[in-house]
Amino acid sequence: MNDKMKQFLPSVDLEKMKAILDIEERFVTGKITLEQGREEVARRVGSLRPYHLAFIEQTMTEHTDDECIRENMAQKIKLFEGFMDYSRPQLPADHPITHYYEENDELKRLLLQVEDLVQYPVIKNQWIDLIERINEYPVHYKRKQNQLYPVLEQKGFDRPTTTMWTFDDMVRDLMRETRRLLDAGDDDAFVAECQKLVYYGRDLMDKEETILYPTSCAMISEEEFAQMKAGDHEIGYAYLNIAVDHRKAAAETAAPAAPAEGFAADLAQLLSKYGYSTGANEKLDVTTGKLTLEQINLIYRHMPVDLSFVDENELVCFYTDTDHRVFPRSRNVIGREVMNCHPRKSAHVVKEVIEKLRSGEQDKAEFWIEKPDLFIYILYVAVRDENGRFRGVLEMMQDCTHIRSLKGSRTLLKWADEAGVPAESPSAPAASP
Repeated sequence: MNDKMKQFLPSVDLEKMKAILDIEERFVTGKITLEQGREEVARRVGSLRPYHLAFIEQTMTEHTDDECIRENMAQKIKLFEGFMDYSRPQLPADHPITHYYEENDELKRLLLQVEDLVQYPVIKNQWIDLIERINEYPVHYKRKQNQLYPVLEQKGFDRPTTTMWTFDDMVRDLMRETRRLLDAGDDDAFVAECQKLVYYGRDLMDKEETILYPTSCAMISEEEFAQMKAGDHEIGYAYLNIAVDHRKAAAETAAPAAPAEGFAADLAQLLSKYGYSTGANEKLDVTTGKLTLEQINLIYRHMPVDLSFVDENELVCFYTDTDHRVFPRSRNVIGREVMNCHPRKSAHVVKEVIEKLRSGEQDKAEFWIEKPDLFIYILYVAVRDENGRFRGVLEMMQDCTHIRSLKGSRTLLKWADEAGVPAESPSAPAASP
């Protein structure tokens, strides 16, 4: 039994949960009719909340990667209609969950257009803008996976990470495939894929709005939602024009640290007494030099590569906050199990990489992704201390598209926006003694 999730829910009657599960299982397997099921819900359950269904899924049913895809949400809605409130929670306009609903509203409108157009012969020009617009939506999934799922995991509700993520990726891939088939001129396959997209896209939104979002509102505090905003802004939105300086937002929504100030001051004084620097402007020994904490953060922020560090316990400890990030990251990833940062279909690869690096069988693992006008290089390196003990994995990622396009040599200075003749190159640095 998952007691952790229960701690973050307003109320959970276990006998009632067992009754709900019993009725639902017999209904979906055809052992009782809809009418019989609803009669039992009225008699044995009465009213229920969306988070009750989430709790049952998390704690009382077996987990399979594709269960979110297979589950018939329409059946569940019919069974519990009138006993469970399906209305949207009343939330502020700038609430993170509000933005998820707004994106869904726009996708629903677009899918209505798809449903109408598939009745007629395919005329490519009628579809181009619509399909491009639909393919803006997957940032919605990135935000869920990097922002909402980690907070729910911390509270004992990891079913979205382990099952809904698979459904997210499936619908995202359907969106991409419609664009590919439209470009290829394969009209029959394109129409068939569009019909699948309408069905599964709506089904996933139903599951989000019936279970995920109401449960999130029940489990996540307003303070935590406020802190979530900065990461949401970093990753971005589909269809919504929300212009926010994410670094300013991060500072405004950071968790208050007042209760620890006294302890922090005492600790700083103690460390200083024994020669350890603690202030933001104090110089820190970094093996090959001395830098302030501010300088270290600025260096990380301006690196031409993205770095992430996973410690020996397989927890994400750090990532560089660069403006050119290849894949989205947000502060909610810190402290997250690295296996939960990847879709289920690639989890076995992540596991193998960590195991090989941990054991010393390998010291690095390389990957690269090549697409039209894009080349991404990814390197995983085992981090070991001076005694050879495994301390974690450093991930380095870079968009190398421009680098691969370079030819010949450039030894003269020429700025990227300069049209004239380049200046002479600087002198080579003096050789080390």
